[in-house]
Amino acid sequence: MARAFSNILLKGIAGLPAARSSRIVSGSFYHQTINFSTTIPSSPDTHEDFQPTSKVESSGMSLKDIVEQDVKENPVMVYMKGVPDYPQCGFSAAAVRVLKHYNAPLSARNILEDPELKMAVKSFSNWPTFPQIFIKGEFIGGSDIIMDMHRSGELKQKIEDVAANQKSE
Repeated sequence: MARAFSNILLKGIAGLPAARSSRIVSGSFYHQTINFSTTIPSSPDTHEDFQPTSKVESSGMSLKDIVEQDVKENPVMVYMKGVPDYPQCGFSAAAVRVLKHYNAPLSARNILEDPELKMAVKSFSNWPTFPQIFIKGEFIGGSDIIMDMHRSGELKQKIEDVAANQKSE
C-alpha cells in the first residue's frame, strides 16, 4: 500500500510542469512564470535583525580594497556567476570544471549577489565579462582563455606553480 502510494505521488510530482523544467534562466524557470530570488528587498515591516546584509559592505573595507585583497591572498581567485559547486552560467561552469581538473586551490566570489562588487571587479581588471580568473595575483582572463591555456598545457604549468608555492609555505 505504501509503495503504491509513493509511486502515485512521485508520478504526480514528475507530471507537474515545473518538475519537468530543469533549465533555469535569470532567476526564473524557463517555461514557467515562477520567479525566485536570493536577495530580499529591505522592508520597513522586517525587524533589523532579519534585514538582508552584505558581507562585503559589513567588512568596513572599500570594494576596491576587497578585490585587491582577494587577488593577493588567494592563489586562484575566480569572480563568477554563482559558486563553484553551483555555477549559474555555462562559462563559469566551464572555468570551474577546468580549474578543478587540476585540483587548484580555488577561491571564488559570486558577483550576482552584489552588483557593486561586480562593477568593482570590472574596474580592477579592466575586463567587461565574467568569469574573471586571477592566478597568483595575475589577471588571466575568462573561461575562453582558461580553455585555450588548458589545451596548450600552459594552465597546467601555472597551476603546478601555485601548488608548489602552497607546499613551500
